[in-house]
Amino acid sequence: MTSPGSKKVVPGDGSEKNHSGNLGRRGDLNESGSSSSGGGGGEGGGGGGTFEYFGQVYHLGSNKIGHDYCHLRFLFIRGKYVEMYKRDPHENPDIKPIRRGVIGPTMMVEELGRRKVSHGDVYVIRFSNRLDERKKGEIACATAGEAMKWVEAFDEAKQQAEYALSRGGSTRTKLSMEANIDLEGHRPRVRRYAYGLKKLIRIGQGPETLLRQSSTLVNDVRGDSFYGGGDNGDAIEAHEWKCVRTINGVRIFEDVANFKAGRGFLVKAVAVVEASADAVFEVISKLDKHQRYEWDTVTGDSELIDSYEGHYDVIYCVYDPKYLSRIFFRWQSKRDFIFSRQWVRGQDGTYTILQFPAVHKKRPPKSGYRRTDITPSTWEIRNLKKRSDAEPPSCLVTHMLEIHSKRWCKWKRTSYSKFEKTIPYALLLQVAGLKEYIGANPAFKYEASSTVVQSKLSDIPSGEYVDEEMEEQFYDATDSSSDEEESDEDDEEQDKKEIKVKLKNVSWAIASLSLKQPKAPGASYELDTSVDPVDIDPSQIQGSLRKGNGDKDSNCWNSPSGMGFMIRGKTYLKDNAKVMGGQPLLTLVSVDWLKVDKAVDNIALHPKCLVQSEPGKKLPFILVINLQVPAKPNYCLVMYYAADRPVSESSSLGKFVNGSDSYRDSRFKLIPSIVQGYWMVKRAVGTKACLLGKAVTCKYLRKDNFLEIDVDIGSSAVARSVIGLVLGYVTSLIVDLAILIEGKEETELPEYILGTVRLNRIELDSAVSFEE
Repeated sequence: MTSPGSKKVVPGDGSEKNHSGNLGRRGDLNESGSSSSGGGGGEGGGGGGTFEYFGQVYHLGSNKIGHDYCHLRFLFIRGKYVEMYKRDPHENPDIKPIRRGVIGPTMMVEELGRRKVSHGDVYVIRFSNRLDERKKGEIACATAGEAMKWVEAFDEAKQQAEYALSRGGSTRTKLSMEANIDLEGHRPRVRRYAYGLKKLIRIGQGPETLLRQSSTLVNDVRGDSFYGGGDNGDAIEAHEWKCVRTINGVRIFEDVANFKAGRGFLVKAVAVVEASADAVFEVISKLDKHQRYEWDTVTGDSELIDSYEGHYDVIYCVYDPKYLSRIFFRWQSKRDFIFSRQWVRGQDGTYTILQFPAVHKKRPPKSGYRRTDITPSTWEIRNLKKRSDAEPPSCLVTHMLEIHSKRWCKWKRTSYSKFEKTIPYALLLQVAGLKEYIGANPAFKYEASSTVVQSKLSDIPSGEYVDEEMEEQFYDATDSSSDEEESDEDDEEQDKKEIKVKLKNVSWAIASLSLKQPKAPGASYELDTSVDPVDIDPSQIQGSLRKGNGDKDSNCWNSPSGMGFMIRGKTYLKDNAKVMGGQPLLTLVSVDWLKVDKAVDNIALHPKCLVQSEPGKKLPFILVINLQVPAKPNYCLVMYYAADRPVSESSSLGKFVNGSDSYRDSRFKLIPSIVQGYWMVKRAVGTKACLLGKAVTCKYLRKDNFLEIDVDIGSSAVARSVIGLVLGYVTSLIVDLAILIEGKEETELPEYILGTVRLNRIELDSAVSFEE
């Protein structure tokens, strides 16, 4: 039997080779060993290979009378082509696809988080066409990790489509890449099905036995894109963590620096758990009472009150104080509390869960219970690198909270027993309970593993892949007439059998940030040295947000050195070594802080924009970064970076500036860091580098002497939730951002910092209204 979620490479010579590799790392999987931008054997390319992904997904739809149906489906991606089957084509060689098409370069893929479907939870992915909002669809998986790996699979297919388009071809071929969805299949009824698009399709939950058939894509080679072994972040750490005790294999740490600053006791419990981060996250996030009773002494009796946008829950909990108090009296009332739980999965596969005390109208205080505020805390679950393929997965689990009790000091010196009867102590020991629970259930160690089964391409009915002149984009859609088109007796039997089923907190203080450092070696040839440099005088260019006079200044910006950021070094592809960043290549000359009714693109074309001013027109090159912040009202943070020479066309920056949108999406990287602010916000934002083009929607405008990048933060539910938290504390935050181009080939290393910005305690009311 073919294990779900497998991946292989079909070389250009037609032979096959099974592969395990990092999703999205095309150079790792290319048969010739070169970047996949030069390959694509299935597309008629040279020595490259065509990537194949396949696995089981869930299809939830609704017919015209509102009847919901849920079917297990098998998804197969080969290069840029995608097909959907009723059953696994490896086991059923004669089966034909029920729908098929092309994943075009204009497809946008977004992970929406957890959603309750039928009798359980699934993790939903939405894909849409950025040129036509009517074309939308959703698929879902059993776990968050599987969903993110399918996102990578669709992204790989997008790159295949982009490469095919860049190779040329007839005008008709290029136009067909943007053609309306048809989803033509081998049967006429499938054609009729495709033309009746009315509603979105969800990939839903099937029977519990089917959920065990995990659709995890095989991915054994850990790299920067998914698993950050010993790499905690891309900004320099200044916490002074000191281990004060070890309890049952769990280390208890205290942040000495936080205590010296008079901000209470920031403590954390850390343990290695013998399971994947995906498996551990599922255990922590599930509220099943019987399962939580086995490891959780505080939040065992939990109930989901509400859920928002797939990444934000509100939980109501009840606990009995007799399990914590040394002396218990019968007349003591039980305790209850409400907390919000917000989770994020980083591009490196690290989970961060934020827990805050909360209130909710559905659960007002009730008689017989004493309402308590739970201590704010965070979970971080990070995969560890495996030394060999035979080694079971493991992850580092960290539970962090802030304690404002003098009992902590006594306990860490003398095991003061009163602290051991408090909720903060019980929260810290949740890590120990989790570790023991998973250790006692060996199934957690192997639930994400699967075996790649070799299969000849001819054995898999690909349905005569569409000719280049007949390409269509693939979008999943609902039948507007009847679910019978895609149903059969097997599906009905399945329905009858259905049962219920880091982002590291980082800040730093480097006294040498103000020291002048030479630009990174990687930046030496990015600008055309044959042209004399021009003088850049920022005083002639004023934006709506003023430049500050130091870190004590507020509502302003500065441009720090890149020394606070860690970037890929020359030998990164061999040893994953990162080096400290140098001076930015581009100079930040101005920042606009604008208030808008809705997200505004192409700001550089506005007649009052810096780019259209006389000083702006004299600059050889300007990079405009427009961060579109969703709020009420909406905001735009526009940063203008200038070069004193033209960009060299053969350089990494030149390829990025003049490249395709798909290429830009795969290279445009941002590293965030909260230098000063509430520790929970630091944990939410993290310091891990993020490929913005994969996380949110980015639009590009290349004209004259500038490139504008419009970053729609509101296009991602995860980004919206994080930015909402940041805006609540923005007047007390100092935020550093670094932008750079990710180096994926040896010739593109070492990386260099394109530009930086420091935002000092920005005031929302200071934003200037944007004139259309």
